[in-house]
Amino acid sequence: MKVAARLDREWQRFTPLRRLSRFAFYLFAVAALIISLRTIDVIPEFLYDAPEQMADLFKRMWPLDPSYIRPTLNSLIETLHIATVGTIIAIALAVPVGLLAARNVTPNLPLNLFAKFVFVTSRSINSLVWALLFVAVFGPGPLAGTFAIAFRSIGFTGKLFAEAIEEANQGSIEALTAAGASKLSTLLLGYWPQVRPAFWSIALFRWDINIRESAVLGLVGAGGIGVALDTALNLLYWDQVSVVLLAIFVVVILAEIIVTTVRARLL
Repeated sequence: MKVAARLDREWQRFTPLRRLSRFAFYLFAVAALIISLRTIDVIPEFLYDAPEQMADLFKRMWPLDPSYIRPTLNSLIETLHIATVGTIIAIALAVPVGLLAARNVTPNLPLNLFAKFVFVTSRSINSLVWALLFVAVFGPGPLAGTFAIAFRSIGFTGKLFAEAIEEANQGSIEALTAAGASKLSTLLLGYWPQVRPAFWSIALFRWDINIRESAVLGLVGAGGIGVALDTALNLLYWDQVSVVLLAIFVVVILAEIIVTTVRARLL
């Protein structure tokens, strides 16, 4: 009789509480979507002629303005310099902060929390906001863009570097410590060989991201190709805008190829 009773039981994928939770989540998502659509105040008249406006915009962007190629290339080189120098500064600042955040290297809770506060502060402020702050400090130009890229990148590179250190195998670390190795020797001979592939991967990946972010910093006066784009947009020279957009697209693709090639050969 007990076996028959067990066979009569109906299998259910979710418990009643889980089904109620899923229904509440879906209801909340739909309500949030409806409220958001009402809040942004979509004007249907603008949506109706959007395809025509887009087609007209593309007509004005073609053919490209060849006289704007040289200024665009000069601004593009400045963008690459901003991204590269900013990434180097970020790595130089993120490594010591990452060591403070790693609990197996720095077993001190106040220092760990301070390092994580630095990471959160860096990542929570957008690069354009950083650029506005440094433009107010240093004035318009690539210096403000370089520091904006650097301070924006500290949180990303430092957090991933700290996580790589914490995931390092402790066997070699304990052996070096037992042999009487100093703290610096433990870092260089125990941790560094293990985290080196992750470190270079993080650095290359962040450099690739910084090239894309530095391309728009000129919109707030922080130098780079964004200045050329902002000038063309303000003057409504759409054939020059297309030159800048094409240059940004090409340099992003080339950066992706370079990063992929370097990672395949070095890591």
